[in-house]
Amino acid sequence: MPYFAYTAMDSTGRQVKAVMEAEHEALVLGRLREQQLQVVDIKELKKKKAVTVGKHKLKMKSLVVFSRQFATMIDAGIPILRCLEILTSQCKDQALKPALEAITSDVKGGLSLNEALAKHPTIFSKLYVNMIRAAEIGGILDTILDRLSGFLEYEAEVKGKIKSAMMYPILVLGFSQIMLFVLFSFVLPKFKEIFDGMDVELPAVTAALFAMGDFMQKSWWMILVALGAMLFGLKSYSKTPKGRYQMDWLKLKFPIMGELSLKMSVARFCRTLGTLINSGVPMMRSLEIVSETLGNQVLCQAVDQTRLSIREGNKLSMPLANSGLFPAMVTQMIDIGEESGRLSDMLVKVGDFYDSEVEQTVKGLTSMIEPLLIIFLGVIVGFIAISVMTPIFKLVNSVK
Repeated sequence: MPYFAYTAMDSTGRQVKAVMEAEHEALVLGRLREQQLQVVDIKELKKKKAVTVGKHKLKMKSLVVFSRQFATMIDAGIPILRCLEILTSQCKDQALKPALEAITSDVKGGLSLNEALAKHPTIFSKLYVNMIRAAEIGGILDTILDRLSGFLEYEAEVKGKIKSAMMYPILVLGFSQIMLFVLFSFVLPKFKEIFDGMDVELPAVTAALFAMGDFMQKSWWMILVALGAMLFGLKSYSKTPKGRYQMDWLKLKFPIMGELSLKMSVARFCRTLGTLINSGVPMMRSLEIVSETLGNQVLCQAVDQTRLSIREGNKLSMPLANSGLFPAMVTQMIDIGEESGRLSDMLVKVGDFYDSEVEQTVKGLTSMIEPLLIIFLGVIVGFIAISVMTPIFKLVNSVK
């Protein structure tokens, strides 16, 4: 998706320079009008002038540490520019350090902190930039930075738990595939030579096993080519708007994993929206940011429809309930939050609840995958054992 650099004027006459990611220029103009910004200049950034700084991948821990230290220094009364200079000199992350150097230079040149951060969308997300913008307007930069670091820490913790829980099943499955390849390619052909030398009529199950072994030994490259072509085709199709939407729809409808994906998206939606509203970001802008951070086109469309419905005067809970994607408990809690005037607190609580649901679902999925893997491997080993032993029993009986 392309990036657009724009210059605009806010209601106070202050100039705003930033970068926005969007499918086309008209979408950028519409979003800026919603923010009550008057566009002065807008242009698409060329790919060769990408806003990515360096070729290294940002470590989430580095961003969390930066935010936490920044908050502490601001709370101690150190000026922003001095904070950036100190943090830049101390930073060792190869992706974050060049960005901080550029941000320090931009702030020295007169840009506000959020405008300087917005120039590096691959490092600082729209959630991060907009919360900083709200903090600068409200004069609560230390509080927002501390809140941001807590938010990022929690996100990283949840992702880490999911990765660690899935590591064992993935390793077992990968190792079993390697062993099966070795078995079919090197071990079974030796048994076939023995049976061919004995001139034994092979049972159908044994013949099928040896045929599979012959195919693996002679045409293993065809399997790799077929798998590579299939993965390439799916990846290319998923990059198209229609393909991406259908792939995201399948992710939500896939048994067990779809439920997990939906819970993760609902948790992120509630936590992000609650954090943004609590930080002073307007509702319409908050929903726009949330839509871009969900990572699922089906849910993004539902949030975009929610924005249109709110613009017409409806409550937040109504269009979410009508979409059929958000659980009833979520929409009811949001409705209660709107009625009581504590929407942000209610959203954060719902986010906490669904984060714990995600953790429990992952644990249940892991405990279910392990016996399924054992059964799968048992069936494979049993099939191979029966296929190899049957001709031997047949040979022994013929000798008797």
